[in-house]
Amino acid sequence: MLKLWKWYQKCLAVHPVKTQVISSGFIWGFGDIAAQAVTNSTVKKYHNQTTDDDKEFKINWRRVATTSLFGFGFVGPVGHFWYEGLDRLIRLRLQLRPNSFRFVTTKVAVDGMLFGPLDLLIFFTYMGFSTGKSAAQVKEDVKRDFLPALVLEGGVWPIVQVVNFRYVPVRYQLLYVNFFCLLDSCFLSWIDQQEDAPWKQWFKSFSPLKEQEGQGG
Repeated sequence: MLKLWKWYQKCLAVHPVKTQVISSGFIWGFGDIAAQAVTNSTVKKYHNQTTDDDKEFKINWRRVATTSLFGFGFVGPVGHFWYEGLDRLIRLRLQLRPNSFRFVTTKVAVDGMLFGPLDLLIFFTYMGFSTGKSAAQVKEDVKRDFLPALVLEGGVWPIVQVVNFRYVPVRYQLLYVNFFCLLDSCFLSWIDQQEDAPWKQWFKSFSPLKEQEGQGG
């Protein structure tokens, strides 16, 4: 394990962007495998399926590849430049002292208000289109899932990012976040599997995309 870590550090020093892209892709792919396992174990209970529907768990490798591409194409490159750029912005433009209370809280606030919602929106949109859904279907899925996921994640990710921005060197911050995304993949898969659960409808009522009752066409 120590040799693997040293090899990763060497790759990161020589090819920072390429290393972040490749590691993000593999971690998100592995996270999707875990998410599929979680979904397989819970979907029968949620839909009250009988034992006739019990099947041996089989990995959907196409979905794994699709999720990995999200890690390769978005999380890796965008995440690399986001954390590097955010650190420079807070240190050089705002001139806040590294690891100070204001430094960390400003980073957490900016990350939570900008990158977090953008990441969720692109993830749900990308996964919808990748499964062959139409634009209208993807829009409905985003209306259904985006706000619940954003609110529920909002109670966890700020804590994760406080630790990240306070103790983790900038070059390792995306790797740190990606490992937490292993759990996040399971959570997002569970969100999707809940479909139109009543608790989601409560969140949906606050959506600005919701048509106002009694409004003329």
